[in-house]
Amino acid sequence: MTDSKPTIVVLDGFTLNPGDLDWQPLLELGPCEIFDRTPPDHIIPRAQPAEIVLTNKTVLTRESIAQLPRVKYIGVLATGTNVVDLAAARARSIPVTNVPAYGTRAVAQATFALLLELTNHVGQHAAAVRAGRWTNNVDWCFWDAPLIELDGLTIGIVGLGRIGRAVAELAHAFGMKVVAHAPTARNVPPFVTQVELDEVFRSSDVVSLHCPLTPQTRELVNTGRLHLMKPGAFLLNTSRGPLIDEAALAGALNSGIIAGAGLDVLSVEPPPATNPLLTARNCVITPHNAWATRAARLRLLQIAVANIRAFLSGRPENVVN
Repeated sequence: MTDSKPTIVVLDGFTLNPGDLDWQPLLELGPCEIFDRTPPDHIIPRAQPAEIVLTNKTVLTRESIAQLPRVKYIGVLATGTNVVDLAAARARSIPVTNVPAYGTRAVAQATFALLLELTNHVGQHAAAVRAGRWTNNVDWCFWDAPLIELDGLTIGIVGLGRIGRAVAELAHAFGMKVVAHAPTARNVPPFVTQVELDEVFRSSDVVSLHCPLTPQTRELVNTGRLHLMKPGAFLLNTSRGPLIDEAALAGALNSGIIAGAGLDVLSVEPPPATNPLLTARNCVITPHNAWATRAARLRLLQIAVANIRAFLSGRPENVVN
C-alpha cells in the first residue's frame, strides 16, 4: 500500500450496524462507501474502485475477484470465510481476514435462551398471560407444558472451541453434567468428560452443536443419530445449519423420537416456506441472531478496523488464506 489512504467499500453493512453503532473508526482509515446490502449484479461496479473490500455474507467468487484489479485486501465481517474464494485471493496475494471470538458470550447466552424456552416455555406462558388466561384461570397458577429442571441433567457438547467451552461453563453453573466430543481439544475443563460422538447423542438429555461445518460434519445429525437420542432429549444448534439433516430432524420431532429442538441457524437463510422445521413440533427457531448483541457487534467492528490497521502497517492479523 502507498502512504495515501485506501479506498474502502463495505458491501453489506446493515446486519453489523443497522444504525446503533458509529462507523467513524472505519471512516478515519480512508474514503469509505458503505452499502446496507449488495445484490450479485452490483458487486463488481461497487467494489471495482476499492482497494479494501469488506463483506459479511455477500459472496466474492473467483470470477468476482478477477474483475477487481485494484483490490489489495478483503475483510470478512464475521468468523466464517466461506463467502470468499480464498484460493483465488491467495493467487492474487490478497490477504483475507476474519473476525474471530467477537461473539463467544453472546452465542453461549443465546444457546441457553433456546434451552430455557424449551424447558420453561417463558415466551409461550407470557403470551398466555397477555391473552388473559391467567386472569380467567380458576387456579392461582398454570402451565401448558412440563417445566423441566436442568440441574442434574446431562448436556453433550459437540465441539469445544471458544463457544463450546462457554456453553460448558454455563451448563456446569446450572448443575448439569457435561460430556463432550472434541478429539483435538486441549486443556479440557475438569468438569467435562470426553466421549465418542455417538455416545454424546446416546447419553445426553441435551445435545448442543458447536463445531465448524466441514465435509465430515455436514449432516452429522442424521436419522441414525437422532434415533440414538433419548425420547425426552433436546437438540440445540447455534453453529451452522447444514450440520443437521433438516428433514430427518423434522420427522424425529413430529414422531416424538426427541422432545424438542432449539435452532438459530438453518441450511438456507432466509429459509424457504417449505423448510419442514418451520412447522415441526416443539421446534424453537430464531433468525440467526445469536451473535447480534450490540456488545458483540461493537467488538466485531473494532476488530475489523484493527485488522485493516494491521494490514496497512505491514503486519496483517487474522489472515485466513
